[in-house]
Amino acid sequence: MSRIGIAISGGPNPAEIVDLVVLAESLGYESAWVAEGHGGDQFAILSACAARTSRILLGTAISSVYVRTAPTIAMAASTVADLSGGRFILGLGSSHKAQVEPEHGVVYSKPLTRTRETVAFVRDLIREGRASIDGQTIRIENFDLWYTPRQRDIPVYLSAVFQKGIALCGEVADGIILTRSTVRTAAEVRVHLAEGARLAGRDPAKIEVTTLLPTSVAETREAALAALRPGIAFYCGFFPRYNRMMAEHGFAAEAAAIAEAWVRGDRETAERAVSDAMIDATSISGTPEQSRTRVEAYRQSGIDVPILSPFARGPGAKDRFEAAIRACAPDQG
Repeated sequence: MSRIGIAISGGPNPAEIVDLVVLAESLGYESAWVAEGHGGDQFAILSACAARTSRILLGTAISSVYVRTAPTIAMAASTVADLSGGRFILGLGSSHKAQVEPEHGVVYSKPLTRTRETVAFVRDLIREGRASIDGQTIRIENFDLWYTPRQRDIPVYLSAVFQKGIALCGEVADGIILTRSTVRTAAEVRVHLAEGARLAGRDPAKIEVTTLLPTSVAETREAALAALRPGIAFYCGFFPRYNRMMAEHGFAAEAAAIAEAWVRGDRETAERAVSDAMIDATSISGTPEQSRTRVEAYRQSGIDVPILSPFARGPGAKDRFEAAIRACAPDQG
């Protein structure tokens, strides 16, 4: 069976997300990932998913190391791992300064250090039941769990975009969660993963490479492209990190135009600056047949698990997610 995941990051409400994950399991998807951002609480949703599924892996993509304390992350992860019978993957990342500070009132500094220290503390607490840390970004005198976790080793995947973050994944993570990749990304990423893994004496071949892929499936390619354009404009306009990433993918002119329009508050011009080529290079978009072909291209490029990430907001969001899940379901023959 071809490996594939589904990620949900807003649009459907919490109960609808659970329904979609149940559907994905029935169609043979390997994993389901829930973001948070401005949606419902990801750990609560995944706990509900655990209760209604039996095989599909459940993960966070991602949980920010800034907006929850490290003990809270550990307890939440341990809870979902327990309720799912060990089917949980903890996806962590630093999120973005543009979100963390104005939206959560938390100082954003030393993101790689914060991520490294969070991973170390979370693993220690879950494995030993008690942990402390005197780090640069996290200082906890002592925290002990008042229960004995049944799942002591929870896989930790880290999100990363650029070289230093990818190398950190190679050092400490069980997997990497990329986003908006091209078919050239996997080969480059594996080089940096190997560099980090060597520093830690680890085998880079054991690190899973996954990527979140904006997805839109429609009756025509044109309709699919139109559905993805607002989301790409937002990510490229609002998040400096993703703007830089798109420029490095070869779309420097588009990235600059989107950023300029976004700063002016001109969303329509920002969306018009998103070219078809930019969407094609970094997403799954088109008819069902075109979408399946594109997923396979990512798989052949070296991505272990392509993760569909439909962009849908407002009325009918659940239906658009369901269309993508059904269209790209793995072969179960």
